[in-house]
Order: sequence, then structure tokens, then C-alpha cells
Amino acid sequence: MDIFSFTECANRTQSLRALFQLLVNCATVEGFSEVAYGALNFVEPLRLPEYPPPTVAVNWPPDWCDRYFERKYYTIDPVFRRTPMLSRPFLWDQLPKHYQLQPDERRVLTEAREAGLKHGMSVPLFGPLGRLSVVSFASRFDDADPQVRISHLHALAWNFHTACAEISRPSESRCNMKVTLSERELECMRWVAEGKSSWEIGVILQISENTVNFHLKNAMRKLGTTSRVHAIVMTIRLDLI
Repeated sequence: MDIFSFTECANRTQSLRALFQLLVNCATVEGFSEVAYGALNFVEPLRLPEYPPPTVAVNWPPDWCDRYFERKYYTIDPVFRRTPMLSRPFLWDQLPKHYQLQPDERRVLTEAREAGLKHGMSVPLFGPLGRLSVVSFASRFDDADPQVRISHLHALAWNFHTACAEISRPSESRCNMKVTLSERELECMRWVAEGKSSWEIGVILQISENTVNFHLKNAMRKLGTTSRVHAIVMTIRLDLI
């Protein structure tokens, strides 16, 4: 399922459980069937009741879930600890290479792999009022490569996060907002959705790379987003492209 189809289905979904299952189904197609969504520095008002905060929804092997929450691994999980420091999606396998992890942090990663979460990635999600959430995807396959799927999973995470906010806080739903983008801003956003860089868009539209960035920044400001991926998600959800 592509991001446009996911958005269309998410727009019709009225419950967190159904929305999360939609995310799991899409991630499973990509080879990453183990998914977790957590609110790191606030209590999400809408969450599945099976597990305690900071978890909002999770689809892990039952044995690993039980061990993770009984031993309160979320207090030492290097993914949770490092997410506030990072603004882009990151691979779990890269954490020991780029950070000096504590023994307890390494133990969590090792036990997760032994439980079937072979390779994983996480997407930091920054919201209003300093709220920070994270969506994590993991694969049960030894040969899975999250780097190959990182762009699609990144977009799915933002789309899910936005849809979740609309379900839990409908009065704050951005889909009720009226956003008007100029034709040039829409052109640039359409090409970003196709995976084009600013330089490539400039060549296509016969304008400079700086001009492309100018239009994209204006579009992001109007949409209230801080990343291109989130901006694309919002333009799709608002039926602008």
C-alpha cells in the first residue's frame, strides 16, 4: 500500500486500534511486522489499555512484551533514550556504533534480537508544545534491511501520527484547517512527494535550487510542519495534491 492509499484509509478510520492495525498491515508488507508507538514526554489521552505509558500501541511478540514491561525496560531502552537527541529516523543497529551505550542498554538490544526483533528503525515525531513521540518498526527476518525501506516507513509513521492526533483531539484536527498553497508551492510539493531533491525539482521546473527551497519553506510554514515528509503527509491529508 502506497502512502496515498494509506492516507485514504486512515482518513476513514475512527479508532486508534483500527488505525494502528492499518499501520501494522502496511509495515508488514514492507517486511517489518513488529511495530510500537510511544509518547515519550507526555501522556497520550488516547492509547490502547493493554500496556502502560509511555507505550500507546504495540505489536511485539507476547513474550517480549511481557518481559519488556515487567522489567521496565522502557527506562533503559537506548531507543527511548536517544530519540530526544535525534531529528531523523535512525537504525537500531547503528546505535552501538555511534554511541557509547551502557551495558543495560546493550542488554535490551540483545534481548530484543533474541526475542525476534532482528533489525529495527525508529522515527522521532516532534509535535506542538514540545511533545515527542516515536514509532518503531522491526523485522523478524535476518536479512531485512531497514535502510532500504526507511523513506516509506518514515512517511507511514508521520501519517499515522497525524491521523492518531486527529482521532484523539478532533477539535484540534488540522484537516479542518484551510490552507492555501500557491501553484508553484504545490508543484514543488508534488515533486517532493515523488522523491525528487530540490536540485532535481529546479531542473524540472527550470528555476534555481534556492527558489525551490524558498517555495518549500513557505509551504511548510503554512502547513505548520518542520520536515518535508510531514509536509507531504499534511498536503495529502488536506487533499492539496
